[in-house]
Amino acid sequence: MFAYIDGKLTFKCPTYVVVEAGGVGYHINISLNTYSAIGNAERCKIYTWLHVKEDAHTLYGFADEGERRLFLHLISVSGIGPTTCRMMLSSITPVEIQNAIIQADVALIQQIKGIGVKSAQRIVLELQDKLKKEGPDSLISMPLHNTTRDEALSALIMLGFGKQIADKALDNAIKKADQDLTVEQMIKVALKNL
Repeated sequence: MFAYIDGKLTFKCPTYVVVEAGGVGYHINISLNTYSAIGNAERCKIYTWLHVKEDAHTLYGFADEGERRLFLHLISVSGIGPTTCRMMLSSITPVEIQNAIIQADVALIQQIKGIGVKSAQRIVLELQDKLKKEGPDSLISMPLHNTTRDEALSALIMLGFGKQIADKALDNAIKKADQDLTVEQMIKVALKNL
């Protein structure tokens, strides 16, 4: 529902922040990773995810798009809810979590409070292939000033193609073109090659 909230940081503690945007103060639950990334900024941009339950609507916030993407992967695992996921992101960095999943380091994941052997194994089993497919730099935020190629690459990744495969398809599309392609044209040519 909300992609991000950009506004004045009116309150900050290790578990949540209050960001005022448009005269409304948003209570946003955060991880320790996000808490340290925010620093002492007066103004901040928090990427968000809204968790809707029968009795509550809870906003979770992240310092960058990569952390949110990992959060969404983790909550897709059966038995891992937003609170457990926030604990994971507070215990070790998103990059360490991603590497542990890719390398099947169940012991490291299991050291996180609230994660047992079976949960750690399930996380590795369900996410290892997805994260390998996305590539090691999937947690790096997208550049602010995208080129046409960057936008096409981002779109292909969002469609479910791996970064490396999409890169190759776009390279082939650009080589075959005798003129500058628009984002749409680049995506269409790349899709034909995939």
